[in-house]
Amino acid sequence: MGKYLLSVVVTACAALLWNDAVGQENVRRLPVKVYVDKMKGGWIGQMVGVGWGAPTEFHWQAQIMPEDKVPVWKPEMVNQHGNDDLYVEMTFLKTLEDYGLGVSIRQAGIDFANSGYALWHANDAGRKNLRAGIAPPDSGHPQFNKHADDIDYQIEADFSGLIAPGLPNTVIALGEVFGRLMNYGDGLYGGQFVGGMYAEAFFEDDPVKIVEAGLKCIPAESQYAECIRDVLAWYRQEPNDWQKTWHKIEEKYNKNPAYRRFSCTKGNFNIDAKINGAYIVMGLLYGKRDLDQTVIISMRCGQDSDCNPSNAAGVLFTTVGASKIPARFTEKLDMNRKFSYTAYSFPQVIDVCEKLARQVVVSAGGKIEKDATGEEVFLIPIQQPKPSKLEQCWEPGPIANSKFTPEEMAKIKPPEKPKK
Repeated sequence: MGKYLLSVVVTACAALLWNDAVGQENVRRLPVKVYVDKMKGGWIGQMVGVGWGAPTEFHWQAQIMPEDKVPVWKPEMVNQHGNDDLYVEMTFLKTLEDYGLGVSIRQAGIDFANSGYALWHANDAGRKNLRAGIAPPDSGHPQFNKHADDIDYQIEADFSGLIAPGLPNTVIALGEVFGRLMNYGDGLYGGQFVGGMYAEAFFEDDPVKIVEAGLKCIPAESQYAECIRDVLAWYRQEPNDWQKTWHKIEEKYNKNPAYRRFSCTKGNFNIDAKINGAYIVMGLLYGKRDLDQTVIISMRCGQDSDCNPSNAAGVLFTTVGASKIPARFTEKLDMNRKFSYTAYSFPQVIDVCEKLARQVVVSAGGKIEKDATGEEVFLIPIQQPKPSKLEQCWEPGPIANSKFTPEEMAKIKPPEKPKK
């Protein structure tokens, strides 16, 4: 009886605290249908950005892409169902769908190890580690993964913000589960930064404020955070000349060895998370909310010139919402085709994200209520981001000595050949 009374008291107190928080406007309200529209816009933006930039990927290294080399947009380009920029993160969505928000990093690692698609850089090294029995987080540790500062989790972290509207700490926590499968330090922070921008994009449309919100999700002492602060400062100095800022980024983050201490050493080829993250931000800031220019500027910065505009467009299109995206970006979208290596069509991805977002909001202490018209509304608590601890790939902390058990290894049965 005592335990029952305690439970009643705790529940009552929680309700009072919640009502007090609502009264003090410590929550954000987001109609569920608006959430779905914006989340859908985020997925379309990813597809547009990567599809438009795909013909240019790594063709321009340490140089600005000439304006006349920008591909002409064609509506069919949106159908990127076979692009790793999309289907890799859907592996993570499936893990969350199957095992819930509390899924262990070890189960996430098993699922990633069983993926059948081709991978490169940190993703490839991380998966090879997992298949060899090196369990996460060691699969992404620099001692075992020489690509740990590469762009990989940054490319595929969009999902984390799209299922966590206004909830940066969920984004950070998801990075600690999925980002550590293949990345460490700045490589991890890049994904948490991108996810944080998405989370804010449901409530904010000012690119500067969105970038600043993402910045709060990563350790301020990291080189990644330094890079983003630099781009913001240089943008304020030259708000109408993105090429001047590009040259400053090039001098510091490509040519200066101090900022490439764990980068791939292939001349001007630079797949480090920092410089490519800078190019995402370039598109958002200098694009000034223009959908085309956001993609084009991010693309023209070069290096990973399909993934960077994909992240930039995904964030911007989230602020707009699918219902307001011009028809030229959506009219040829194939709703029935499955994304490669997944069980998801586009509508199914949207449904899974809505399902997960409902769980995320409630688990974060929020509520789902109905307004006077009967429409569902997310009541989302305002969070102060709590970034992961500072780590640097060139001065890593100790390994966790994490190994899969024989029982876990028995669950790792990757396909012999990639099958779509």
